[in-house]
Amino acid sequence: MSTSVEGRSILITGGGSGIGEGAARYLASRGARVTISGRRADRIQEVAQSIGPLCNWVEGDVCVASDRQRMLEAALAHGQGTLFGLINNAGITHHSGLAGLDEAGLARVMATNVHAPLFLTQLALEDLARSQGSVIFIGSVHTRLALPGRLAYAASKGAIVNASRVLAAELGARKVRVNCVIPGAVATEINAAVTGQDPQEAKAFFRNLAHLHPIGRIGEPEDIAQAMEYLLLADWTTGAVLDVDGGMGLGYTKL
Repeated sequence: MSTSVEGRSILITGGGSGIGEGAARYLASRGARVTISGRRADRIQEVAQSIGPLCNWVEGDVCVASDRQRMLEAALAHGQGTLFGLINNAGITHHSGLAGLDEAGLARVMATNVHAPLFLTQLALEDLARSQGSVIFIGSVHTRLALPGRLAYAASKGAIVNASRVLAAELGARKVRVNCVIPGAVATEINAAVTGQDPQEAKAFFRNLAHLHPIGRIGEPEDIAQAMEYLLLADWTTGAVLDVDGGMGLGYTKL
């Protein structure tokens, strides 16, 4: 197992908030050369500047092919021509059951959460193979618990969990490792946006979910980032679906 991400080039999509921002801050603090992408240029730039010179930024939408190309190019430039890690973190959520589901909403969720990360991985493959690098996808506790009203989102995350395992088998011969992290309840901006809550209201809502976790608290972005660091460095770990959820996926209930 490699011992450090120091000096390694890592591209993180959706790096302007939540888990992506937390991963960027944590990995840069460990010496990685991080490039973050996102649709809001002002926010992405603010995060990168607050992290410091080890963090580069690029505006872009993962659903746009030309933007994905620019993301890869920015990461390669920042990483001195190399790419060691790709963290496919960008995603959207969708709150609807079957009765409220429409084709446009389902297509948007699948395009962002499934199509885009797969095509970005395809684009980055040659560079990842040269560095014998690592790809991380982000699943969801919604693949562990059947929660009504989250149909499209759960379907998209189920697809990406299974895709990560297929890619691990497919890309192993090229020494590219592919793994997936399953976060539990972590207060993020995408959840606040879809419910119309401000960030503080969303955080309070999520803190009220602490009782669903045997550990007794909700997660923080750094909790997920620590697991990502392990997966980036673990030379003999591929095809893993790692639950980093404080036990939420166990369906724990106090009687």
